[in-house]
Amino acid sequence: MKKLSVNRGCAFGFTFLGLISAVMITVLYFLTDSMTAVWIGILFVLFVLAFNILFILFLRNKLTLFSDMLCRMMDEMMGGKSQFLQVSEEESLFYKINHRLMRLYEIMQENKQGIAKERADLQELVSDISHQVKTPIANLQMINATLIEQGMPEDKRQEFLQAAEGQLEKLNFLMQSMIKTSRLETGVISLEMKKLPIYDTLAEALGGILLGAEKKQIRVDVDCPEQMEVLHDRKWTVEALFNILDNAVKYTPEGGTINVCVQSWELYMKIDIADSGKGIAENQQGKIFKRFYREKDVHNIDGIGIGLYLAREIVTMQGGYIRVTSTVGHGSTFSVFLPWG
Repeated sequence: MKKLSVNRGCAFGFTFLGLISAVMITVLYFLTDSMTAVWIGILFVLFVLAFNILFILFLRNKLTLFSDMLCRMMDEMMGGKSQFLQVSEEESLFYKINHRLMRLYEIMQENKQGIAKERADLQELVSDISHQVKTPIANLQMINATLIEQGMPEDKRQEFLQAAEGQLEKLNFLMQSMIKTSRLETGVISLEMKKLPIYDTLAEALGGILLGAEKKQIRVDVDCPEQMEVLHDRKWTVEALFNILDNAVKYTPEGGTINVCVQSWELYMKIDIADSGKGIAENQQGKIFKRFYREKDVHNIDGIGIGLYLAREIVTMQGGYIRVTSTVGHGSTFSVFLPWG
């Protein structure tokens, strides 16, 4: 039956129906012995055969039209066309096939767009990395060439070596930041969410900036209840808070202040990190969380513009968000909101 074609199946069916009709008419003649009954039987058989032929022709025509439409639609899909002929909902079976084919095409288009976006993001990432490593590598090459080609006093030589060490540290920091970013974006890591005191997490983050704050004589005030617990990943939350605090230290002038305040809200725990730095213009506040973004007037300050981007990604992955409020000349406040659980 699987190898039987439609045409042969129809021919076989009509032959079988004809034989059955002949047998029935013969039986009818012997039972009634009346030619009138036989002619009525023949007319009825001819009517049934004619009706079946018309129905099969109608069905064949519908199938042919539908197959032609599907072939045309598939050709248009392969050609990249986005608008297609829709099948009437009255033809339920054909409509179901058409509907599923359209859904398949939409899924394929979404996958195609996703791949294109990933490719564009990768290209942008490679471009960003090449741009970021260009300067330190050029500086290292210049320092190395100077040390090789020119004789100099020991104190001058030590100065060049210290400059080279600074450039190497910058490259190492960049690579570590990129590894963290890549692990977050590709989902290689999974956050271990636990209900822990935020006091310990905040203390660990503050430990990373106290030396820098002390060098610039920046006063750091902290107001955080010791027993307040929130669902979070301690390691990555420390990373996010440290990045915000580190930015506060970098952009706060000597003798300034940084205030950290933790508050309990109904749905979120709020961590405010306020500094007395230069502030951020309103038209720049939406850009500072972009990867590698830095304002033009802060390029003399160490950094690569990835800390706030990492902080936002980490907080977002935990179901929270970051909000910034700032006025130029009056400092900035970064508010981190973490859901209770």
